[in-house]
Amino acid sequence: MNNKIKTLKELKSTGYKPKTIKDEIRDNLIAKLKLNQNSFDGIIGYEETVIPDVERALLSRHNILFLGLRGQAKTRMARQMTDLLDEYIPVVAGSEINDDPLKPVSKYAKDLIKEMGDNTPVDWLHRSQRYGEKLATPDVSVADLIGDIDPIKAANLRLSFGDEMVIHYGIIPRSNRCIFVINEIPDLQARIQVALFNILEEGDVQIRGFKLRMPLDILFVFTANPEDYTNRGSIVTPLKDRIQSQILTHYPKSIETALAITEQEAFIHDHQRSRIRISDLVKRLIEQISFEARASEYVDKKSGVSARLSISALENAYSAAERRAILNNEKETQIWINDLVGIIPSITGKIELVYEGEQEGPFQVAMNLVEKAIRSQFVNYFPNPDALKKKRTSPQQPQAENPYRSIITWFDKGNSLNLFFNIRDDERMRELYKVDGLHALVKKYFKNANDKEAALLMEFVLHGLSSYSLISKKVVEGKVEFKDLMGSMLNLGNSSYEEEEAP
Repeated sequence: MNNKIKTLKELKSTGYKPKTIKDEIRDNLIAKLKLNQNSFDGIIGYEETVIPDVERALLSRHNILFLGLRGQAKTRMARQMTDLLDEYIPVVAGSEINDDPLKPVSKYAKDLIKEMGDNTPVDWLHRSQRYGEKLATPDVSVADLIGDIDPIKAANLRLSFGDEMVIHYGIIPRSNRCIFVINEIPDLQARIQVALFNILEEGDVQIRGFKLRMPLDILFVFTANPEDYTNRGSIVTPLKDRIQSQILTHYPKSIETALAITEQEAFIHDHQRSRIRISDLVKRLIEQISFEARASEYVDKKSGVSARLSISALENAYSAAERRAILNNEKETQIWINDLVGIIPSITGKIELVYEGEQEGPFQVAMNLVEKAIRSQFVNYFPNPDALKKKRTSPQQPQAENPYRSIITWFDKGNSLNLFFNIRDDERMRELYKVDGLHALVKKYFKNANDKEAALLMEFVLHGLSSYSLISKKVVEGKVEFKDLMGSMLNLGNSSYEEEEAP
């Protein structure tokens, strides 16, 4: 449609016909599907689950409820629906509720067209302006959403309160011919939810007893967290009945999907990317932390663990390495396993703990999640230490060789290794090479690793062995200290960590 058209007469000459927003989205979605184009760009992990459900709902011209835990792209999907709208639509100039020139619903638009006829001025509304959103909070009123009588407007226009022109429209009527989203719908008071009944079913509004029918044209999208149904409120049953499609969202089902989401969403400064290298191993460890948190007995599963945990953790890992490089005046560095201590603030702020977790403390729970992530990923790179313990050989066969024996023996002899958080890369590598058999083990399984990659894997082996209780690890005084297991138990008890401020 030509958005240079300025009058009703010019609009009629084009053959323009009014179309509801749901039909408009349906037609544009069909066009995309025929061309095999993505209807929701940048939404990863929903290709076979949520997106097909949404497409079916839009083809059915349904209002939608996204039901899912925090950080599952519910609001993002709603905002992206604007891409399925026509680029421009005509509206009556000056209309507060985006009246269609050929199908006006407000008194203002009807009176203006009656007065000016074909000379009625027409404006054009871009699809980016056709989105309204409201976060449901306890203080939201019917007047905010629907509207109310405006006494100041009545006084200025010298009109009685019985005149429709004195109505001040709320955010929903002002979103006529738009997509309107109410986030966290259970937080709305029940009486406010009741006010939405007519809008959803009959498409009209009632304001302060006015005998007016205003058939609004809106695609409603609601979002809710299942936790809300028990903790803060609920969606009243008649309202749920009027929302035609309820779509369940979910967290990434695989590490690969989670990696793609984090890579897309994390904001890493160009200077950081040019100065700091990050291995696939470290990326996977960060993602594994989120998976461990979602399965942890200390974390409230009803609350969920947002994908924002991995995103923030990756950003913090880069910053931990960058800070260390600045302090050491190094032009470039890589993210080491020790740098993961620097992501603890990204974890503690993103998880809700159950009672047992509160007893442990947020720092300790976060450290345990990092430890579990290392343990889970370790077997993808090196032999499983538990499997070696259980492996039995027949009397005729010699005892199977334990690839970690020389490393453990080195610590059993009373040796220890202190890896300070802020030491230079070359000093860290020199420390790692002190451990007998550590470099040989890495080269056995990763023949093509360069010096820096091998050193990272050597550090990973030490953390991995401690996670399997073959050596001890203690985080204290700005360093990670590795020792033999028995000596540590005799001298320090069973504690593996002491709470320490992150570097």
